[in-house]
Amino acid sequence: MKFLAVTACPSGVAHTYMAAEALAKACKEKGIECKVETQGSIGIENEITAEDVASADCIILTKDMPIKNEERFANIPKVRIAISDAVKKAPAIVNKVEKAMLAKK
Repeated sequence: MKFLAVTACPSGVAHTYMAAEALAKACKEKGIECKVETQGSIGIENEITAEDVASADCIILTKDMPIKNEERFANIPKVRIAISDAVKKAPAIVNKVEKAMLAKK
């Protein structure tokens, strides 16, 4: 299974990167491949490519800020979460998303 994620917060600093790290760690612990793009104060880092999208099961998007270039993800399932939930509840989010994706297969 492969998840993508994009994190962005209003200030574009700490929470953007804390959320990215928490989601990546939660996925790794579950054996789920994950790529996380950050859209912080210094711009887009670890940008998700068309190839990434083509091979992904879903994408997790933070909803506190508009996600740049979101149209890239038009053809895959999306999960929208608060940035604070990504930081504080990443394992529970990953578990819930994994169950939903497995139910679709």
